[in-house]
Amino acid sequence: MSLPLLLVLLLGAHVSHTRSHTRSLSDAVWHLGMNLNPADGHIMYYGEGWHTGTPIGTKETALSMDYLDHYVWKEPADYIAIVRHQHGVADAVKVFQFRYWGLSLLERFKDMNPGRRVVTEGGPVQEEVSWDAQNIQDDPIFGVGGDLAFNWVYYDNANRIVLTGGYLSDLGVDDHNTHGLGIDNCCDPLTGITKCSGAWQHEISNIQDCPHPSCKNHMVQGTDHGSRPFLKTGPVYGNYAIYISKNVNRFPPVGTELCLVVRGTRSVN
Repeated sequence: MSLPLLLVLLLGAHVSHTRSHTRSLSDAVWHLGMNLNPADGHIMYYGEGWHTGTPIGTKETALSMDYLDHYVWKEPADYIAIVRHQHGVADAVKVFQFRYWGLSLLERFKDMNPGRRVVTEGGPVQEEVSWDAQNIQDDPIFGVGGDLAFNWVYYDNANRIVLTGGYLSDLGVDDHNTHGLGIDNCCDPLTGITKCSGAWQHEISNIQDCPHPSCKNHMVQGTDHGSRPFLKTGPVYGNYAIYISKNVNRFPPVGTELCLVVRGTRSVN
């Protein structure tokens, strides 16, 4: 073999290895798809962006106000992380593996008819709560176990994200008693169209036993809710960031400062 040909082959192999290595590193990350701030003056209720992928907010305020990245929302995801954070610093983390791989969040949240899908399996593959985290007991994500369910619809009520370890209302029951993220208790749950002039919209509802209509103190986080007097403004437990990944199933530990893209790792267990 001639020396020039040998140099070309070696150079080509090096470039190929470098490209492959670079690509694998770039894939070993979590991408921010959504952030929920329940007191920023914008209500991320059931019909707001989840099933349309409409961009919300800006990259500059992505971790301090409501945010939806429409590019990330359309990317296929095999893992999802929900991260509660205080001013961008994580104080609680849960990571789940999707039951069906390769679907985007947009595709999953469009699946409203019939909805009521348990979308992950095996419970959290990672769960961490900071030693100084507050308000965990009734937190709708970190105060209850089980898997994630999307588009939990019942009567004219709907929640975008709930956990199966909590109370899940039967299909024909109008009790307003399923709690989680992205809620509307007066809507067409199969289309996302709100009713009642948006009076029952709210962003984050804490775990509680408060069945409608007997209970008149439905506690929600923050001020981002409709005008119905039964919806009571409560303390904000934090912002809730939703990250997705194709290839990594471990999120950085609590105490990590968050950004739009976060490097992760993969556990073989």
